[in-house]
Amino acid sequence: PDLARLLIILLARLLSRLSLRRLQALGRGLGWIAFLCSPRYRARIRANLAQAGLAHPGMPKAVARELGAGVLELAFVWLRPVDEVLARLVDITGEEAIEEARATGRGVIFLTPHLGCFELAGLYLGHRFPMTVMYRPPHLRALEPLMQFGRLRVSIRTGTTDVSGVRKLLLALKAGETIGLLPDQVPQQGAGEWADFFGRPAYTTNLPARLAEATGAAIVMTVCERLPRGCGYSLHFQPIQLEPGMPAPLAINRAMEALIRRCPTQYLWSYNRFKRPRRASAAPAGDAAANARGPGTPC
Repeated sequence: PDLARLLIILLARLLSRLSLRRLQALGRGLGWIAFLCSPRYRARIRANLAQAGLAHPGMPKAVARELGAGVLELAFVWLRPVDEVLARLVDITGEEAIEEARATGRGVIFLTPHLGCFELAGLYLGHRFPMTVMYRPPHLRALEPLMQFGRLRVSIRTGTTDVSGVRKLLLALKAGETIGLLPDQVPQQGAGEWADFFGRPAYTTNLPARLAEATGAAIVMTVCERLPRGCGYSLHFQPIQLEPGMPAPLAINRAMEALIRRCPTQYLWSYNRFKRPRRASAAPAGDAAANARGPGTPC
């Protein structure tokens, strides 16, 4: 494990010397090779795209290429100087929602789905505000030191994905600070509800709504869109209003769907979003035809 960790760090440092444009181009090539070499990987991407109504010709290849770009650009985001990385944000929209919440002393819950360069979104927010995020170690444990270095060089604190971590989030919001959550990561049994996502029930976290109800915090969806040809990123903030009569997980999934349709090639379609957590109740039966979605437009 120590040797693997050292090799990954050395490789990442070498890659970080490349320009962002070259890193992303190399990543797109490697992403396409991975797509060709793994039948299971291909099948999941195609199945998830079909579920979302996005299975038109060329889409799986475009998704695989963007997934590769998203992996290799992390060397730039995690290892280049913070000011240099943040300078690649060429457009930021919706920040007035954040300023309004903070002006009234409320905390802010940032929901960052696996869309675009979500690590850069966290870096920007941690650079601006004290921020607490829930942290789950990566499956490839050799990546952990690199990930921790990239994230913790700004004002980001981490909490574990258990009761003590939730307590940290609650205390941060009560102090008027900000927190970050992944809204499309399948939560543990008992920490979510089944809610429609692209026409199929997906076990979805209910933690944002519980925290907002307890603290009065604002909920803001955050997406960092990758621009073509290494030209940088566009950061979008979209407030979510939880309406009476609509379950909060469903409202969150609806907001995610709208953002994903803006740039569908950059979503993590390789993730098993519809899996059932161990010991969780079975997904409710639904009418897929009634929930069908139209095709999106790729970036």
